[in-house]
Amino acid sequence: MVAQARNNPENRCPICHKPTNPDAATLPFCSDRCQKIDLGKWLDGKYIISRPVEESDQDEGE
Repeated sequence: MVAQARNNPENRCPICHKPTNPDAATLPFCSDRCQKIDLGKWLDGKYIISRPVEESDQDEGE
């Protein structure tokens, strides 16, 4: 995912929708703040995984 984000100059932060810097350590987020907001959403249970992760899903990332 990070490699795709680095190659796309039109990327926007998924939290605040500002343009992102492809060299930022917080990619795909524009800032540490937005990265922490996203983490908080995961921890609060606002995001869910719709199905169990299968072994074939793990192979796709390589």
